[in-house]
Amino acid sequence: MDSDLDQLRQLARTFMEKEVVPHQERFAEQKQVDRDLWRKAGELGLLCLSIPEEYGGGGGTFAHEAVLLEEQARAGDSSWGNSVHSGIVAHYLNSYGTEEQKRRWLPKLASGEYVGAIAMSEPGAGSDLQAIRTKAIRDGDEYVIDGSKTFITNGVHADLVIVVAKTDPGQGAQGISLLVVEHDIRRGRVLDKIGMKGQDTAELFFDGVRVPAENLLGGQEGLGFVQLMQQLPQERLIIGVASIAGIEAAVDVTLKYVKERTAFGKELIKFQNTRFKLAECATEAAVTRAFIDECIEKHLTGELDVPTAAMAKYWASDRLSRVVDECLQLFGGYGYMNEYPIARAWTDARVQRIYGGTNEIMKEIIARSL
Repeated sequence: MDSDLDQLRQLARTFMEKEVVPHQERFAEQKQVDRDLWRKAGELGLLCLSIPEEYGGGGGTFAHEAVLLEEQARAGDSSWGNSVHSGIVAHYLNSYGTEEQKRRWLPKLASGEYVGAIAMSEPGAGSDLQAIRTKAIRDGDEYVIDGSKTFITNGVHADLVIVVAKTDPGQGAQGISLLVVEHDIRRGRVLDKIGMKGQDTAELFFDGVRVPAENLLGGQEGLGFVQLMQQLPQERLIIGVASIAGIEAAVDVTLKYVKERTAFGKELIKFQNTRFKLAECATEAAVTRAFIDECIEKHLTGELDVPTAAMAKYWASDRLSRVVDECLQLFGGYGYMNEYPIARAWTDARVQRIYGGTNEIMKEIIARSL
């Protein structure tokens, strides 16, 4: 942390308190944030924080993204899909796009004019990306895309979608490419999730969608799988950062509750079981924070490898589910009520062990490196 990051934290905290927290119930009811939220974030410079200034971004590092992620988790919000927009989509464009592509798309993402999404998962292919069936076949100066995608974060608002497709279906992983689709997106239903109610997670359909050949990322076909593998460590670290911030937020809100709530004539904090459970949770938070901070430092110097990123995602998301569950128990019956933040945190936490590659896949990645 430094003064620049401290100032960003204060700006992010104020933004969340003013523009997000008061509207959380409405976001959940409509299954999406307001489209204008993206433009407001863009005006404040909160989008694409780690994208170079020459493309409209903040010119910062992953540390800036981490601060914003932490403040979002601290506010108890899971509705705003900026981690995908800024931390994932923008970095695919910045890493693999041509100069023309970067100047064409990144400023629009940074301003909030565009909302970005990435379409990987399909009804029959989740963590196994080689099993995707969406095809993008070259036809003259265009690609024709056919297929369907599901569980797409920002799917409702997305103006730009990076589509993972097979440009050569007979080549397995070597036949996968990434193509950028603008506007021409047919959206299916907004999915009814058990948690993250305010995040617009949708189905997308591509029925003979034509995109210019220059929308291919990387300059040639067949690079998609390698590009995905190169970017997934940052995606998994994002999940790790959000998880430890969620752990810390859960412990904080629970501590406040048990100091105020009484049972049998005394505050809950005075019961040994309460103190011991919170001691366990605080210890898990401290240990996880130390590991995630180490991973952030490695990522900033380019030293975060695939197995360690998998460890960060698996460990932090697993601890999140464990700690939030223990904290909810200390709220008693009120912990099961949606009006209490701990109840929403409990349902929101569950998907962290699934997306970005399931934790079982993370263990397989770790095991291969042993």
